[in-house]
Amino acid sequence: MQVPLWLALLVVGYLGVKLIRPPAWLIAVILLGGFLLADSVLAPALNALVK
Repeated sequence: MQVPLWLALLVVGYLGVKLIRPPAWLIAVILLGGFLLADSVLAPALNALVK
C-alpha cells in the first residue's frame, strides 16, 4: 500500500497535536523554522543528513 507523503504527514501531525498537545507557539516555530531552513544555504547539508 502506498500512501502519499502529504497524507502521511497530515495524519502524523494531527495525531501528534491531539495526543501530545504542544503549545501553538511551538508548532509555529517548528513549521516556520523548517520552511526557512529549506530555503537556506544549509539545505544541502540537511538533505544529506536526512537521507
